[in-house]
Amino acid sequence: MSVKVQANSNKEKYGADAAFEMAQTVSKVVATRGKKVVTINMKKDLPDREFILKHLIGPSGNLRAPTMRRGKTLFVGFNDQVFTENFG
Repeated sequence: MSVKVQANSNKEKYGADAAFEMAQTVSKVVATRGKKVVTINMKKDLPDREFILKHLIGPSGNLRAPTMRRGKTLFVGFNDQVFTENFG
């Protein structure tokens, strides 16, 4: 069974604590900023809080949009190639 949760980033803000907590629930984080793509293996790499938040938090101090979770992977930011490869 698939559960879908959708939040409007204009109304709901996810700060550093919520973003870090979200990242800890997945095995992999794929963070994109423009053409730059950073893949973080949360189990193997054991990244620290500062490193994770550097890739998840935008200039507003909140979780960057769009953010989507698919299985055990968290996708943050938009990159056309990443979205095509993972979401068809």
